[in-house]
Amino acid sequence: MATSNPASGNPARSKPGSGQAAVAQSGAKTRARRGGLTLEPHQVILRPLVTEKGMHRSTRHNAYAFEINPLATKVDVRAAVESLFNVKVLKVHTLNRKGKPRRSRYRSGQTKDWKKAIVKLDPEHRIDFF
Repeated sequence: MATSNPASGNPARSKPGSGQAAVAQSGAKTRARRGGLTLEPHQVILRPLVTEKGMHRSTRHNAYAFEINPLATKVDVRAAVESLFNVKVLKVHTLNRKGKPRRSRYRSGQTKDWKKAIVKLDPEHRIDFF
């Protein structure tokens, strides 16, 4: 009985998860997780979060908060902010926020879960909301 030599280039003997197949699989996983969607910049950023804490953060640290699409990634947020506001983004932090429990008379419910992004800009750039 003949045995195959791993050095002979038999593709069945190569390590699983190596080479181009692994790269193609990782890209497919990302698209599958997001449902195969590519979001436009106006779909990524839903609204700016203008709060007292946000105003303090924008004046001191040049960082702005936005409510974003739950399917959006940090890369999507960076591209959307740079294209919509014509600024240079240094960092993006994202947070998944849970909805709060609410009651109305005898019914209990919950507000929706949402995603928040804090975007730090280059010191030369600013965003004016007012």
